[in-house]
Amino acid sequence: MFLLRNYNYNLPEELIAQNPVAQRDRSKLLLVDRKTKMLAHHRFYDICDLLSPSDVLVINNTAVIPARLVGQKETGGKAEVLILRYPDGGKDRMDTGEFICRCMIKTSKRPKDGATLFFDQGLKAKIVNFKDGIYRVKFLYNGKIVNFKDGIYRVKFLYNGCFEKLLDRIGRIPLPPYIKRTDSKEDRTFYQTVYASQKGAVAAPTAGLHFSESLLEKLRKKGVKVVAITLHVSYGTFLPVRVSDIRDHRIHSEGYFVGKQTADVINREKANGNRIVTVGTTCVRTLEYASNQSGVVAHGSGNCDLFIYPGYGFKVVDAMITNFHLPKSTLLMLVSAFAGRETVLKAYEAAIRERYRFFSYGDAMLIV
Repeated sequence: MFLLRNYNYNLPEELIAQNPVAQRDRSKLLLVDRKTKMLAHHRFYDICDLLSPSDVLVINNTAVIPARLVGQKETGGKAEVLILRYPDGGKDRMDTGEFICRCMIKTSKRPKDGATLFFDQGLKAKIVNFKDGIYRVKFLYNGKIVNFKDGIYRVKFLYNGCFEKLLDRIGRIPLPPYIKRTDSKEDRTFYQTVYASQKGAVAAPTAGLHFSESLLEKLRKKGVKVVAITLHVSYGTFLPVRVSDIRDHRIHSEGYFVGKQTADVINREKANGNRIVTVGTTCVRTLEYASNQSGVVAHGSGNCDLFIYPGYGFKVVDAMITNFHLPKSTLLMLVSAFAGRETVLKAYEAAIRERYRFFSYGDAMLIV
Protein backbone atom coordinates (compact mmCIF):
# COMPACT_ATOMS: atom_id res chain seq x y z
CA MET A 1 0.00 0.00 0.00
CA PHE A 2 2.91 2.37 0.70
CA LEU A 3 5.19 1.39 -2.19
CA LEU A 4 5.43 3.88 -5.03
CA ARG A 5 5.26 1.14 -7.65
CA ASN A 6 1.74 0.29 -6.45
CA TYR A 7 0.50 3.57 -7.96
CA ASN A 8 1.73 2.97 -11.48
CA TYR A 9 -0.34 2.21 -14.57
CA ASN A 10 0.27 2.12 -18.31
CA LEU A 11 -1.29 4.97 -20.25
CA PRO A 12 -1.21 5.20 -24.06
CA GLU A 13 0.39 8.53 -24.92
CA GLU A 14 -2.39 9.43 -27.33
CA LEU A 15 -4.85 9.58 -24.41
CA ILE A 16 -3.02 12.53 -22.82
CA ALA A 17 -5.27 15.45 -23.74
CA GLN A 18 -3.36 18.16 -25.58
CA ASN A 19 -6.32 20.50 -26.07
CA PRO A 20 -9.57 21.23 -24.26
CA VAL A 21 -12.96 20.05 -25.50
CA ALA A 22 -14.92 22.64 -27.45
CA GLN A 23 -17.65 22.77 -24.79
CA ARG A 24 -16.55 22.43 -21.18
CA ASP A 25 -19.44 20.34 -19.88
CA ARG A 26 -19.40 17.90 -22.83
CA SER A 27 -16.38 15.97 -21.56
CA LYS A 28 -16.82 12.40 -20.37
CA LEU A 29 -17.61 11.60 -16.74
CA LEU A 30 -16.93 8.25 -15.07
CA LEU A 31 -19.11 7.58 -12.03
CA VAL A 32 -17.39 5.44 -9.37
CA ASP A 33 -19.37 4.06 -6.43
CA ARG A 34 -17.04 3.32 -3.52
CA LYS A 35 -19.45 0.93 -1.81
CA THR A 36 -20.67 -1.17 -4.73
CA LYS A 37 -17.49 -0.73 -6.86
CA MET A 38 -19.81 -0.13 -9.81
CA LEU A 39 -18.78 2.11 -12.71
CA ALA A 40 -21.04 4.07 -15.04
CA HIS A 41 -20.23 6.22 -18.04
CA HIS A 42 -21.76 9.68 -18.46
CA ARG A 43 -21.17 13.12 -19.91
CA PHE A 44 -20.17 15.83 -17.49
CA TYR A 45 -23.43 17.73 -17.89
CA ASP A 46 -25.12 14.69 -16.27
CA ILE A 47 -23.60 15.88 -12.98
CA CYS A 48 -26.81 17.79 -12.37
CA ASP A 49 -28.73 14.50 -12.23
CA LEU A 50 -26.05 12.79 -10.14
CA LEU A 51 -26.01 15.39 -7.36
CA SER A 52 -28.80 15.85 -4.83
CA PRO A 53 -30.53 19.13 -3.91
CA SER A 54 -29.15 18.78 -0.37
CA ASP A 55 -25.52 18.54 -1.53
CA VAL A 56 -22.89 21.19 -0.92
CA LEU A 57 -20.57 21.68 -3.90
CA VAL A 58 -17.19 23.14 -2.93
CA ILE A 59 -15.22 24.87 -5.70
CA ASN A 60 -11.73 26.39 -5.78
CA ASN A 61 -11.88 29.95 -7.14
CA THR A 62 -8.14 30.41 -7.64
CA ALA A 63 -7.14 31.98 -10.95
CA VAL A 64 -4.14 30.96 -13.06
CA ILE A 65 -1.73 33.80 -13.79
CA PRO A 66 0.36 34.09 -17.00
CA ALA A 67 3.36 33.08 -14.93
CA ARG A 68 5.73 31.99 -17.70
CA LEU A 69 8.16 34.58 -19.05
CA VAL A 70 10.41 33.98 -22.05
CA GLY A 71 13.50 36.16 -22.34
CA GLN A 72 17.26 36.17 -22.73
CA LYS A 73 20.43 35.99 -20.69
CA GLU A 74 23.13 38.62 -20.98
CA THR A 75 24.91 36.32 -23.44
CA GLY A 76 21.83 36.21 -25.67
CA GLY A 77 20.87 32.66 -24.75
CA LYS A 78 17.23 31.80 -24.13
CA ALA A 79 15.86 31.98 -20.58
CA GLU A 80 12.45 30.83 -19.37
CA VAL A 81 11.17 31.91 -15.96
CA LEU A 82 8.17 30.42 -14.17
CA ILE A 83 6.86 32.55 -11.31
CA LEU A 84 5.87 30.27 -8.43
CA ARG A 85 4.50 32.76 -5.95
CA TYR A 86 2.32 35.66 -6.99
CA PRO A 87 2.77 38.95 -5.06
CA ASP A 88 -0.26 39.44 -2.85
CA GLY A 89 0.38 42.42 -0.62
CA GLY A 90 2.69 43.60 2.14
CA LYS A 91 6.35 43.40 1.20
CA ASP A 92 5.31 41.72 -2.07
CA ARG A 93 3.04 44.51 -3.26
CA MET A 94 3.09 45.09 -6.99
CA ASP A 95 2.82 48.90 -6.87
CA THR A 96 6.18 49.58 -5.20
CA GLY A 97 8.23 49.24 -8.38
CA GLU A 98 9.85 45.97 -7.36
CA PHE A 99 9.21 42.65 -5.69
CA ILE A 100 11.06 39.41 -5.00
CA CYS A 101 9.50 36.02 -5.65
CA ARG A 102 10.38 32.35 -6.03
CA CYS A 103 10.87 31.09 -9.58
CA MET A 104 12.00 28.18 -11.66
CA ILE A 105 14.43 29.11 -14.44
CA LYS A 106 15.28 27.10 -17.54
CA THR A 107 18.52 28.00 -19.34
CA SER A 108 21.30 26.11 -21.12
CA LYS A 109 23.55 26.79 -18.11
CA ARG A 110 22.49 27.75 -14.60
CA PRO A 111 22.58 31.55 -14.16
CA LYS A 112 25.16 32.71 -11.66
CA ASP A 113 24.49 35.06 -8.78
CA GLY A 114 24.21 38.60 -10.06
CA ALA A 115 23.25 37.59 -13.61
CA THR A 116 20.62 39.64 -15.41
CA LEU A 117 17.72 38.31 -17.46
CA PHE A 118 15.95 40.43 -20.08
CA PHE A 119 12.30 40.31 -21.15
CA ASP A 120 9.95 42.27 -23.39
CA GLN A 121 8.87 45.86 -22.69
CA GLY A 122 11.98 46.69 -20.67
CA LEU A 123 11.49 44.18 -17.88
CA LYS A 124 14.65 42.78 -16.31
CA ALA A 125 15.28 40.42 -13.43
CA LYS A 126 18.14 39.59 -11.11
CA ILE A 127 18.52 36.43 -9.09
CA VAL A 128 18.65 36.81 -5.33
CA ASN A 129 19.38 33.20 -4.40
CA PHE A 130 18.81 29.56 -5.29
CA LYS A 131 17.62 26.82 -2.90
CA ASP A 132 16.03 23.37 -3.25
CA GLY A 133 15.58 23.73 -6.99
CA ILE A 134 13.80 27.10 -6.86
CA TYR A 135 15.13 30.58 -7.66
CA ARG A 136 14.20 33.75 -5.83
CA VAL A 137 14.08 36.43 -8.51
CA LYS A 138 13.93 40.23 -8.35
CA PHE A 139 12.20 41.78 -11.35
CA LEU A 140 13.46 45.20 -12.35
CA TYR A 141 14.24 47.61 -15.14
CA ASN A 142 17.87 47.83 -14.13
CA GLY A 143 19.46 45.14 -12.02
CA LYS A 144 21.28 41.85 -11.68
CA ILE A 145 20.77 38.43 -10.12
CA VAL A 146 21.81 38.57 -6.47
CA ASN A 147 22.65 34.99 -5.56
CA PHE A 148 21.92 31.30 -6.03
CA LYS A 149 21.80 28.67 -3.27
CA ASP A 150 20.78 25.03 -2.92
CA GLY A 151 18.82 24.77 -6.16
CA ILE A 152 16.23 27.55 -5.69
CA TYR A 153 16.41 31.03 -7.19
CA ARG A 154 15.14 34.17 -5.52
CA VAL A 155 14.54 36.69 -8.27
CA LYS A 156 13.91 40.41 -7.80
CA PHE A 157 11.61 42.13 -10.29
CA LEU A 158 11.78 45.92 -10.76
CA TYR A 159 9.41 47.68 -13.13
CA ASN A 160 7.53 50.85 -13.88
CA GLY A 161 3.76 50.98 -13.47
CA CYS A 162 1.59 48.00 -12.53
CA PHE A 163 3.43 44.68 -12.65
CA GLU A 164 0.14 42.79 -12.87
CA LYS A 165 -0.70 44.59 -16.13
CA LEU A 166 2.83 44.11 -17.42
CA LEU A 167 2.71 40.38 -16.67
CA ASP A 168 -0.67 40.13 -18.34
CA ARG A 169 0.82 41.65 -21.50
CA ILE A 170 4.04 39.65 -21.77
CA GLY A 171 3.47 36.56 -19.62
CA ARG A 172 2.30 33.22 -20.98
CA ILE A 173 0.00 30.56 -19.56
CA PRO A 174 2.14 27.89 -17.82
CA LEU A 175 0.72 24.76 -19.42
CA PRO A 176 1.64 21.45 -17.72
CA PRO A 177 4.80 19.70 -18.98
CA TYR A 178 2.84 16.82 -20.53
CA ILE A 179 1.06 19.19 -22.94
CA LYS A 180 3.53 19.13 -25.83
CA ARG A 181 2.73 22.42 -27.53
CA THR A 182 3.16 26.11 -26.92
CA ASP A 183 0.39 27.98 -25.20
CA SER A 184 -2.19 29.77 -27.33
CA LYS A 185 -4.54 32.69 -26.85
CA GLU A 186 -7.37 30.21 -26.25
CA ASP A 187 -5.55 28.72 -23.25
CA ARG A 188 -6.08 31.98 -21.36
CA THR A 189 -9.77 31.12 -21.39
CA PHE A 190 -9.87 27.33 -21.32
CA TYR A 191 -7.05 26.77 -18.78
CA GLN A 192 -9.15 28.76 -16.31
CA THR A 193 -12.38 27.88 -14.51
CA VAL A 194 -15.42 30.02 -15.28
CA TYR A 195 -15.49 31.05 -11.60
CA ALA A 196 -11.80 31.92 -11.23
CA SER A 197 -11.45 35.18 -9.31
CA GLN A 198 -8.48 35.04 -6.92
CA LYS A 199 -5.19 35.35 -8.80
CA GLY A 200 -2.27 33.25 -7.63
CA ALA A 201 -2.17 29.78 -9.20
CA VAL A 202 0.41 28.54 -11.70
CA ALA A 203 -1.64 25.44 -12.48
CA ALA A 204 -5.40 25.15 -12.87
CA PRO A 205 -7.65 23.25 -10.45
CA THR A 206 -8.52 21.09 -13.41
CA ALA A 207 -11.65 19.31 -12.13
CA GLY A 208 -13.33 22.69 -12.22
CA LEU A 209 -12.58 23.22 -15.92
CA HIS A 210 -15.60 21.08 -16.82
CA PHE A 211 -18.17 23.46 -15.34
CA SER A 212 -19.93 25.95 -17.58
CA GLU A 213 -21.80 28.93 -16.18
CA SER A 214 -25.09 27.46 -17.34
CA LEU A 215 -24.39 24.13 -15.63
CA LEU A 216 -23.57 25.88 -12.35
CA GLU A 217 -26.78 27.89 -12.61
CA LYS A 218 -28.74 24.69 -13.22
CA LEU A 219 -27.21 23.12 -10.10
CA ARG A 220 -28.08 26.17 -8.01
CA LYS A 221 -31.66 26.12 -9.25
CA LYS A 222 -31.84 22.46 -8.25
CA GLY A 223 -30.93 23.46 -4.70
CA VAL A 224 -27.25 22.50 -4.60
CA LYS A 225 -25.35 24.95 -2.41
CA VAL A 226 -22.21 26.12 -4.23
CA VAL A 227 -19.49 27.57 -1.96
CA ALA A 228 -15.91 28.59 -2.72
CA ILE A 229 -12.53 28.18 -1.09
CA THR A 230 -9.18 29.35 -2.45
CA LEU A 231 -6.08 27.23 -2.80
CA HIS A 232 -3.40 28.59 -5.11
CA VAL A 233 -2.18 25.55 -7.01
CA SER A 234 1.61 25.52 -7.25
CA TYR A 235 3.95 23.88 -9.72
CA GLY A 236 4.71 21.34 -7.00
CA THR A 237 1.60 19.46 -8.11
CA PHE A 238 3.65 18.24 -11.12
CA LEU A 239 6.79 17.27 -9.20
CA PRO A 240 7.42 13.51 -9.14
CA VAL A 241 7.64 11.36 -6.04
CA ARG A 242 11.24 10.15 -5.82
CA VAL A 243 11.07 7.80 -2.83
CA SER A 244 10.13 4.12 -2.92
CA ASP A 245 8.06 4.38 0.28
CA ILE A 246 5.48 7.14 -0.24
CA ARG A 247 5.38 7.88 3.49
CA ASP A 248 8.86 9.39 3.10
CA HIS A 249 7.67 11.92 0.52
CA ARG A 250 7.44 15.57 1.52
CA ILE A 251 4.61 17.33 -0.26
CA HIS A 252 4.67 20.94 -1.44
CA SER A 253 2.92 23.72 0.47
CA GLU A 254 0.19 25.92 -1.05
CA GLY A 255 -1.54 29.02 0.27
CA TYR A 256 -5.26 28.71 1.03
CA PHE A 257 -8.22 30.72 2.32
CA VAL A 258 -11.56 29.54 3.69
CA GLY A 259 -14.12 32.28 4.33
CA LYS A 260 -16.40 32.26 7.35
CA GLN A 261 -19.56 31.96 5.28
CA THR A 262 -18.17 28.96 3.40
CA ALA A 263 -17.07 27.26 6.62
CA ASP A 264 -20.45 27.92 8.25
CA VAL A 265 -22.37 26.39 5.31
CA ILE A 266 -20.14 23.30 5.21
CA ASN A 267 -20.31 22.75 8.97
CA ARG A 268 -24.08 23.26 9.15
CA GLU A 269 -24.87 20.98 6.22
CA LYS A 270 -22.41 18.34 7.37
CA ALA A 271 -24.03 18.33 10.81
CA ASN A 272 -27.42 17.88 9.13
CA GLY A 273 -26.17 14.76 7.35
CA ASN A 274 -25.84 16.29 3.90
CA ARG A 275 -23.02 15.48 1.50
CA ILE A 276 -19.96 17.67 1.01
CA VAL A 277 -18.92 17.25 -2.64
CA THR A 278 -15.54 18.71 -3.56
CA VAL A 279 -14.48 19.82 -7.02
CA GLY A 280 -10.91 18.61 -7.27
CA THR A 281 -8.16 17.38 -5.00
CA THR A 282 -7.30 20.99 -4.09
CA CYS A 283 -10.64 21.38 -2.31
CA VAL A 284 -10.18 18.00 -0.63
CA ARG A 285 -6.79 18.92 0.79
CA THR A 286 -7.94 22.36 1.89
CA LEU A 287 -11.02 21.19 3.78
CA GLU A 288 -9.28 18.24 5.39
CA TYR A 289 -6.35 20.47 6.42
CA ALA A 290 -8.59 23.22 7.80
CA SER A 291 -10.78 20.88 9.87
CA ASN A 292 -10.36 19.48 13.35
CA GLN A 293 -10.64 15.83 14.35
CA SER A 294 -14.42 16.15 14.52
CA GLY A 295 -14.58 17.38 10.95
CA VAL A 296 -15.44 20.99 11.79
CA VAL A 297 -13.91 23.32 9.21
CA ALA A 298 -12.26 26.50 10.53
CA HIS A 299 -12.29 29.68 8.48
CA GLY A 300 -9.04 31.52 7.90
CA SER A 301 -5.92 31.32 5.78
CA GLY A 302 -2.58 29.54 5.88
CA ASN A 303 -0.36 27.14 3.98
CA CYS A 304 -1.62 23.64 3.30
CA ASP A 305 0.97 20.86 3.18
CA LEU A 306 -1.31 17.89 3.89
CA PHE A 307 -0.22 14.73 2.09
CA ILE A 308 -3.18 12.35 1.80
CA TYR A 309 -2.45 8.72 0.94
CA PRO A 310 -4.14 5.37 1.73
CA GLY A 311 -4.79 4.99 5.43
CA TYR A 312 -5.96 8.57 5.85
CA GLY A 313 -9.32 9.00 7.58
CA PHE A 314 -11.48 11.59 5.81
CA LYS A 315 -13.34 13.94 8.14
CA VAL A 316 -15.23 16.30 5.83
CA VAL A 317 -15.40 15.11 2.21
CA ASP A 318 -18.20 12.73 1.18
CA ALA A 319 -17.86 12.77 -2.61
CA MET A 320 -15.30 14.07 -5.06
CA ILE A 321 -15.11 15.26 -8.66
CA THR A 322 -11.61 14.81 -10.04
CA ASN A 323 -9.69 14.39 -13.27
CA PHE A 324 -7.48 11.41 -14.14
CA HIS A 325 -4.02 11.82 -12.66
CA LEU A 326 -0.45 10.93 -13.56
CA PRO A 327 1.00 7.54 -12.61
CA LYS A 328 2.86 7.57 -9.28
CA SER A 329 1.57 11.05 -8.44
CA THR A 330 0.46 12.35 -5.04
CA LEU A 331 -2.94 13.14 -6.60
CA LEU A 332 -3.44 9.51 -7.59
CA MET A 333 -2.51 8.55 -4.02
CA LEU A 334 -5.11 10.97 -2.63
CA VAL A 335 -7.84 9.55 -4.85
CA SER A 336 -6.76 6.03 -3.87
CA ALA A 337 -7.06 6.98 -0.21
CA PHE A 338 -10.63 8.11 -0.86
CA ALA A 339 -11.91 5.30 -3.07
CA GLY A 340 -9.44 2.46 -2.51
CA ARG A 341 -6.37 1.79 -4.63
CA GLU A 342 -7.74 -1.27 -6.40
CA THR A 343 -11.04 0.45 -7.18
CA VAL A 344 -9.27 3.47 -8.60
CA LEU A 345 -6.88 1.46 -10.76
CA LYS A 346 -9.78 -0.62 -12.12
CA ALA A 347 -11.61 2.61 -12.92
CA TYR A 348 -8.53 3.86 -14.75
CA GLU A 349 -8.36 0.62 -16.73
CA ALA A 350 -11.99 1.08 -17.74
CA ALA A 351 -11.33 4.70 -18.72
CA ILE A 352 -8.42 3.63 -20.91
CA ARG A 353 -10.56 0.98 -22.62
CA GLU A 354 -13.26 3.57 -23.29
CA ARG A 355 -10.69 6.06 -24.61
CA TYR A 356 -11.18 8.70 -21.95
CA ARG A 357 -8.85 11.70 -22.16
CA PHE A 358 -6.37 12.06 -19.30
CA PHE A 359 -4.81 14.82 -17.18
CA SER A 360 -5.47 18.58 -17.13
CA TYR A 361 -7.52 18.99 -20.31
CA GLY A 362 -8.95 15.49 -19.99
CA ASP A 363 -12.15 13.92 -18.72
CA ALA A 364 -13.44 13.56 -15.16
CA MET A 365 -14.57 11.14 -12.47
CA LEU A 366 -17.29 11.51 -9.86
CA ILE A 367 -16.50 9.35 -6.84
CA VAL A 368 -19.40 8.82 -4.43
